[in-house]
Amino acid sequence: MWLQGDRAGVCVTQFDAKQLERGLVCKPDALLSVFAAIIRVSRISYFKGTVATKAKFHVTIGHETVMGRATFFGRYSTTDVCPTSDKLDMTAPFDFSTEYLYQNELLTVRARAAEGDAENSGSLPEAQFALMELEKPVTCGRNFIVIGSKLDADIHANACRLAFHGNLVEPITDQRYAETFLPRLCVIKERWKEGVVERQADQFTVICRGLFKKESKFDAFIGLKVSVSTGESGFIEGGFGQSGKFKVRIPCNYTYTLFVCSIIFILLFFVQIKFLTRSSNLENN
Repeated sequence: MWLQGDRAGVCVTQFDAKQLERGLVCKPDALLSVFAAIIRVSRISYFKGTVATKAKFHVTIGHETVMGRATFFGRYSTTDVCPTSDKLDMTAPFDFSTEYLYQNELLTVRARAAEGDAENSGSLPEAQFALMELEKPVTCGRNFIVIGSKLDADIHANACRLAFHGNLVEPITDQRYAETFLPRLCVIKERWKEGVVERQADQFTVICRGLFKKESKFDAFIGLKVSVSTGESGFIEGGFGQSGKFKVRIPCNYTYTLFVCSIIFILLFFVQIKFLTRSSNLENN
């Protein structure tokens, strides 16, 4: 009986052996033709370059190496506990019900946490993922090991060319995955703008300025949360006048002091193209 990893000689009639360099033997439907995949990834610390979102990598899955474009995102803990590693449960099923945070690059979680980076320790992901879009389909299965590298780098340079490694946790077999699969992903970006509390209207309402232009429409932003630099939280209640000022409702009894208080407006929006309209409105205001 064969065991995994054993070498075997197989006689296949009417087949030219020169047409096959390497292959896989499996039962029917055990392997899939994958056009893209969600990969649980971890950065290789010896790689000195930036592992950036939207960059192209040589992606090795099974016996094949193809070019692929990566979009990185992470799962962040809701507690203040700083993760020391992003390599736990690398083959755990992907959870589509979780909100993930978009990342501009892949982070080295263990190294940064060990250095005691106080500024960034609270924003490290407990798990990192990549949406890997392949230039041509690859035959593979769930939990296959994946290696991302920069094989086009100078081979004479004394530098590691392996950028990240991981496991394929969610294969995407539909060639129209941008329409059928990606809308299931809940990946968000966090954008923020800062304004100034100008005066207090009553014990629950303050008048603020500095976030919007006078021609801005407030309908899209009513009800969105804001936070005050003194620690209180509230939400945008509506516009005030014609100069771009707006009202913020603070449910608790708020007392405005003579000190200048800043108010921070944080907007979470989906990364997918069809959700970018709301983001563009914020950037233009």
